[in-house]
Amino acid sequence: MTEPSVAAPIGVGSSEASMRAAIVQMAIGASLLSSTSLFVVYAHVAPTVSGFYRMLFGGGMLLAWVSMRGRWRAMIWRDLWLAVLPAIGFAADLIQWHRSILWVGPGVATLLTNFQVFLMALVGLVVYRERPARWFVPGMLLATAGLWLLVGAHWSMFDARHRLGVWLGLGSGVAYTVYLLSFRHALKAYPHVSPAQFLGLMSVLCALLLWLWGRGEGDSFVLRDARSWSALLALGLFGQVLAWLLMVRAMPRLPASLVGLLLLLQPALAFVLDVILLGRPTGMGDWGGFALALAGILLGAWRPRRRA
Repeated sequence: MTEPSVAAPIGVGSSEASMRAAIVQMAIGASLLSSTSLFVVYAHVAPTVSGFYRMLFGGGMLLAWVSMRGRWRAMIWRDLWLAVLPAIGFAADLIQWHRSILWVGPGVATLLTNFQVFLMALVGLVVYRERPARWFVPGMLLATAGLWLLVGAHWSMFDARHRLGVWLGLGSGVAYTVYLLSFRHALKAYPHVSPAQFLGLMSVLCALLLWLWGRGEGDSFVLRDARSWSALLALGLFGQVLAWLLMVRAMPRLPASLVGLLLLLQPALAFVLDVILLGRPTGMGDWGGFALALAGILLGAWRPRRRA
């Protein structure tokens, strides 16, 4: 769940040490994001319940962090309204993505969500009249071919729940696109609130929406063992706080092409961890399809630096 094209080019006066530090921060942030899908599996709770606690714990930690640093800004009702659409988008993303994680595996589910790169580019073309990158179409074709090798070639062998998990993974990318666009619009429309404070507010509101959805499904939100508590606390800390704080600081100091490359650590590591820690059966065709899909996503998000 990423947006590789949001970074600005490196300034002329940026030092090599600053760039190396930004690369390390970006890599650590993307690596932390890759672990979130594993925590969803380890929590042993319903998909909506794990999403609720990610937002509740992560949002609470973010708001506490902003307050302790003395950067809290007074908020009005408009701030809440601006957070509604991003919260709905993120809630819809987590409802689908967490089911996809449990039904098709963390690696494939994370890869499917990252297809939002192509949807973001299409929205930019249709809504904002932005020209797509030169490699957008070849990247999309390459990623589609990789996806077919990974899931399409074995489609008839999958059961109904696995097939639904694939569609939900792609659907989570659509919902995540809504979140990214509305979140960016909210920050631009009302810049007096810091991104961390607004993300915390949005997270708590998203938790409320997930709680309402889970109650409608009949889910229990009572955590009965230390394993669930620890996995969900880690999910909120790593996935909603540390990863994003690191990446938000690093992105403006790196070229967009390098940001896109580093963000691919998330689905790549998630897939590898799925194979190593959860024992996902993976053949050469699966590895080939995964590599093609990653390469296609990178090409689709590629934004070469322009000459001055």
